[in-house]
Amino acid sequence: MNLSVIQPLLEDVQSTKVFPDGKIFVDCIPRRNSEEILHDYILLKREKAGVFSLKTFVEENFVIPAPVQSNNYTGGEKDIVEHIKNLWEYLKREHDETTAGSSLLPLPHPYIVPGGRFREVYYWDTYFTMLGLKESGETEMIKNMIDNFAYLIHTYGHIPNGNRIYYLSRSQPPFFALMVELYASISGPAVFDTYADAVEKEYSYWMDGYTSLSAGLVHKKLVSLPDGSILNRYYDELYSPRPESWAEDVETTAKCRKDKKIVYNHLRSAAESGWDFSSRWLAAENDLSTIETTDIVPVDLNTLLYHTETLQDEYFKKKGNNEKSSFYKDRAERRYKAIQEYCFSKEDNIYYDYHRKLQRLTGKFTPASFFPLWLSAIPAGEAEYYGKCAAEKLKKELLRDGGVLTSTIVNGQQWDAPNGWAPLQWVVITALENINQKDLAADIAKRWIKLNNDVYLRTGKMMEKYNVVNTHLEAGGGEYPGQDGFGWTNGVLLELIKKYGKPE
Repeated sequence: MNLSVIQPLLEDVQSTKVFPDGKIFVDCIPRRNSEEILHDYILLKREKAGVFSLKTFVEENFVIPAPVQSNNYTGGEKDIVEHIKNLWEYLKREHDETTAGSSLLPLPHPYIVPGGRFREVYYWDTYFTMLGLKESGETEMIKNMIDNFAYLIHTYGHIPNGNRIYYLSRSQPPFFALMVELYASISGPAVFDTYADAVEKEYSYWMDGYTSLSAGLVHKKLVSLPDGSILNRYYDELYSPRPESWAEDVETTAKCRKDKKIVYNHLRSAAESGWDFSSRWLAAENDLSTIETTDIVPVDLNTLLYHTETLQDEYFKKKGNNEKSSFYKDRAERRYKAIQEYCFSKEDNIYYDYHRKLQRLTGKFTPASFFPLWLSAIPAGEAEYYGKCAAEKLKKELLRDGGVLTSTIVNGQQWDAPNGWAPLQWVVITALENINQKDLAADIAKRWIKLNNDVYLRTGKMMEKYNVVNTHLEAGGGEYPGQDGFGWTNGVLLELIKKYGKPE
């Protein structure tokens, strides 16, 4: 649907909560022209004041999306691995047909959705889903999904948060180069040739404005630091409530003294980070309205872009393209130096996010601190020492019965305590493996495997997130109930079971 055309209707539907989940309405398909629907809505609302039913009007004028099939899947398998491999078919979508009025951005190849309310593909989720597809022998599906992302890059200039119109103003953590690297580990180095243009184009999206940015200023996703170094931030291009979470965003700003448009942009930008929402982005850890996402220079985002730069340097060096190799090598070296200068605490020997306005580290210890250890953005020869410091801090602050906490803060946000998330378990475990903390890595992996299996045996479901503190309770927080399916949980679990074995 054309969301800008039906804006008055959208605001009324979302603010009165016609649906329990705001995402349902923006996923509806209009039965006729959006302008006509809005015209009739305004007319009927005026003529039938007091007896007009907004819910009935929506049901008569829109096709309401059905739940994702995985919600109804009850295969009854006792073995969790067998369950997940059977579940792929229920999470699979064939290539999309163009449907007039739909908010879906049609994709040319089949793909896997996360499950639950998530009826479309999501960017960073997909990398972790691919880990399990690889283990399941679903190589063609991995290729299809990378081809879809390459299509989105060449069509829209970037990979949106998800393949919906209302996600076009932002992306998500840039895992595309890592996806290509994963596929190349299966099908050989020629894969890099196929996607080199797409990797470059996506990189350009994140680096737009790099050559003209003055020290101390910001531009889109770039932050120029006091010494002229440039790092990246999460940044959505719009300054309005998210259509899919309109009521929640308006409620967040209701008592806010700051410019509401700025708060809306911070909320949107946190959605780009994938950590929506977390104390990581908040000035006051218990108050979402103090969100300041675009003021934060995230260590994980910059580590991912550093990895892309090093991969591109290596690729073009092998191709004999010295000019492009030197370009990416220079960018990688500059970013590496800036990460060490602005995101590393010499006191703690830990990597943190950097607050550009306060000009200091945030000091918030989360699994994001492990991204440099995971993707080798650390000084040569220091891996074991830095790793030991990070491991000791993790054991004291983040390790719980079910795995690793997202943060130590309990505030009702889903990317905080008591929740644990599959992608962050993977990053921490793999980072610990890299820095010779293998016993701790194995311990965390086994805790997470056991938790996933216990919940599965109890409920028959694979969940989006888990309570790692009280493993008998569901995870909570956030804008919607717990979702099952679930793409990245399935992917990470299959890979961990491959490495560490099935639950005892």
